[in-house]
Amino acid sequence: MRALRETAGAFGRAAGQFFAQVARLAGLARRTLYWTTIGAIRYERVRWGDTFVQMVRIGVNSLPIVSLIAFLVGLIIAMQSAYQLDRFGAVVYVADLVGVSLTRELGPLITAIIITGRSGSAIAAELGTMKVSEEIDALQTMAINPIAFLVVPRTLAMLIMLPCLTIVANFLGILGGLLLGVTQLGIPLSAYVKHTAEAILFKDIMTGLSKSVIFALIIALIGAYQGLDVKGGAEGVGKSTTRSVVTSIFLIILADVLFTAIFFSTF
Repeated sequence: MRALRETAGAFGRAAGQFFAQVARLAGLARRTLYWTTIGAIRYERVRWGDTFVQMVRIGVNSLPIVSLIAFLVGLIIAMQSAYQLDRFGAVVYVADLVGVSLTRELGPLITAIIITGRSGSAIAAELGTMKVSEEIDALQTMAINPIAFLVVPRTLAMLIMLPCLTIVANFLGILGGLLLGVTQLGIPLSAYVKHTAEAILFKDIMTGLSKSVIFALIIALIGAYQGLDVKGGAEGVGKSTTRSVVTSIFLIILADVLFTAIFFSTF
C-alpha cells in the first residue's frame, strides 16, 4: 500500500506540474497575442527595428544551412525512391515523389527542426541570460513590458521568416531531385518538370506553409517560455535551452501528425 501511495503521489505531482506549465505557457501565448494585436495598436509598442534584426538572425543567417540540407534531402529522396521504382520501370515518378514529399511534409518539418536547433535555442538562451542577470527585472522596474519588448519581436520574426525558409527549402529540395533525375537517372528535363508540376497541388503547398506558421509559433513561444522560466545561474540557462529544443521538436512532430491526420488521412 505504501508503494502504491508513493507511486500515486509521484504521478499526481508530475501531472500537477505538467498542467501548471501548460497554464503558464497558455498565459504567455495569450499575452504575446495581445501585445502583437490590441496592445500594439493601443500603445504602439511593436519594435519593428528589433523585429527586422531578428528576421535577419532567424531567416537570412539560417539560409545557407537550410538550403544545403534541403538540397541534400532532395537528392536522398530521389536516390531512395529511384532504387525502388526502377524495379517497376517507373523511374520517372521520382519527380512526383520528391515534389509531393517535400511540399507536404519534409520541407516544413526539416526547416522547423533546423530553426529550432539554431534560433529556438538562441531565444531561450538570450532570454534566460537576461533573466538570471536581472535585466528583465530592470525592464519591469522601468515600466517596460518584457513580453512586448522581447517576445513579440522574436515571435513576429519567426512567423515571417519560417514560411519563407520553407519555400526556399521546397524549391532547393526539388532542385536536388531534378539534378539527380536528369544527370543520373536519365529522365528528360521536360518530363521531370512536367511530372513535378502535375503532382504538386495548391493544397500541398498551402498545407506545408500552414504547418510552418504553426511550427513558428511553437518554436518562438517555447523558446521564450523556457528562457523566461530559467531558475539558477548558467547551469539553469543550459538546462532551459536544452528543454526548449527537445520540447519544440516534440510539439512540432505532434502538430505535424495532427495536420496529416486532418488533411491527408484515408481513415
